[in-house]
Amino acid sequence: MTLSLTIGSSDNDRLRPLINDEIRIDGVAATWHTHPVQELFNLQCARHVYDAAEYPLATYLRDLEGPRRYLAVPIFPSRHFRFSCVFVNRAAGLTSPADLAGKRVGIPIWDMAAAVWLRGIFDEHYGLPMRAPIYVTNGLEFGRSGDEHPQQYPADFEIVHADDEGGLARMLAEGKIDALYTAAAPSTWDPFDPDCPVTRLYEDPRETETAFYAKTGILPPMHIFAVKRTIAEAHPGLTRRLFTALNDAQQMARDQIYHSGVLKTMLPWQLEALLDTERRLGQGYWSGGFARNRDTLQAIIRYMGEEGLLKTNMTPEDMFDADMLAT
Repeated sequence: MTLSLTIGSSDNDRLRPLINDEIRIDGVAATWHTHPVQELFNLQCARHVYDAAEYPLATYLRDLEGPRRYLAVPIFPSRHFRFSCVFVNRAAGLTSPADLAGKRVGIPIWDMAAAVWLRGIFDEHYGLPMRAPIYVTNGLEFGRSGDEHPQQYPADFEIVHADDEGGLARMLAEGKIDALYTAAAPSTWDPFDPDCPVTRLYEDPRETETAFYAKTGILPPMHIFAVKRTIAEAHPGLTRRLFTALNDAQQMARDQIYHSGVLKTMLPWQLEALLDTERRLGQGYWSGGFARNRDTLQAIIRYMGEEGLLKTNMTPEDMFDADMLAT
């Protein structure tokens, strides 16, 4: 019997072979719905509209301590070091993470994986205790008076909830905040204007990120793939079939960059970028599966525990069913 599933995702090359029906999930009739990432997460985290979805990693971990709505598959549609996503007001004179102690740091969404990873990594490796900055929440590009999907704010952090028009992007340009942890670059940043009031903490982050990877082996996952637990438990083997298809799609994405006679992106040195990445990080840098990612998942669980987003002694094994623990 074929199982019908609605699936929500962003439109990215790791999932596009499934979205375009080039790869199929065995025994599943999948109807894919693509959205911009934040729109997808607001829909799925607040209203749970799809049977399965690309899902924010830290929110999934929090859900395991609450309603346990989802069961994850160890495939990570989005990974990003995020050192390149720390923006600063040029006039503040900030040159290292440690300089952010006591400064006002904007965060659009508290539990977004980008911010969770940066708080933890900067604390453990770069001399910035995670509670040292003053954090300011707001929309990235617009004033926001409340959370778009449920959040939890640790009590022992200094957090200011702002609603300034123009959001954190404008606040950074005007010096109302000193720095910004973000997934998307703020509109007030112009990398080709040397006088732009907004710049990046790391103007060329690749060497720092390569060194971080060499030390830790972590290319931080931002998103995971998750299916509603009631559906997964009613259909044994579903997570295994999802994993196989998702893993195949990810491999196809890599192969299309490597072999394509017509460039899959607008990057004229697309192949050279791939080869440089694989020289720096190894060919398995974006691997799925539990065994290859256990230490990375343990790190984000530890960071979330240290800041109070997780209350229990969770382990990476708690995230998956037996079939996925064997991957």
